[in-house]
Amino acid sequence: MDSQNIKVAVDPVVFGYENGSLFILLIKQKYGPMKGKWVLPGGFVKDNEPLSVAVARELKEETNVTVDYLEQLFTFGDDVNRDPRGHIISIAYLGLANPKQLDIQANTDASDVNWFEINKLPQLPFDHNQIIKKGLERLQSKVHYKPIGFDLLGDEFVFSDLENLYRTILQKEIDRRNFRKKILSFGLLEETGELRKTGSGRPGAVYRFNKRKYSQLESSGFHFDIKFA
Repeated sequence: MDSQNIKVAVDPVVFGYENGSLFILLIKQKYGPMKGKWVLPGGFVKDNEPLSVAVARELKEETNVTVDYLEQLFTFGDDVNRDPRGHIISIAYLGLANPKQLDIQANTDASDVNWFEINKLPQLPFDHNQIIKKGLERLQSKVHYKPIGFDLLGDEFVFSDLENLYRTILQKEIDRRNFRKKILSFGLLEETGELRKTGSGRPGAVYRFNKRKYSQLESSGFHFDIKFA
């Protein structure tokens, strides 16, 4: 029987949203062949370690970040030469977070950590550009049928923040009137009773997303469905 020398890594692509732009969380490598280069956080899975535990551990160790939303995205390994350190299979994860709610700090294998606007990323090694592209495609698809966009907003927001978020993710204009009507028809947003001014217009009502109500509705067969022409 031929011996195997394959390692498994986990690489989370964590999206953040702020001021109308999408961001990606990157670290600067402290060691190894890519020392000094910006890369996605991540690392090797330990023996007998579940993948979900490994990706959360690596993210916390290298960036001091814990995110509520992490889902397995894709397996990258068809190119056996994707990593100069050897035959390494990467299990990529999609993460969503609000940068204002996180205290990022570089540690262990990272000499620095920062958020980069998705359209202004530094040159990335390995196949990390492909991982980010796959993550964006998943995000753009999933916001149509799951309310995952709320993980990118703060706990409280005005409706224009939600509109801008969807426009930014989908990279296109949306029908604001129909979007508002559809979202409010779900009954998942609750008003806080406060008003917030975000531009030159009138102050808008402040909302919060009712996660508990969504979970209850989902368990009874409710489908979150947003379609755009």
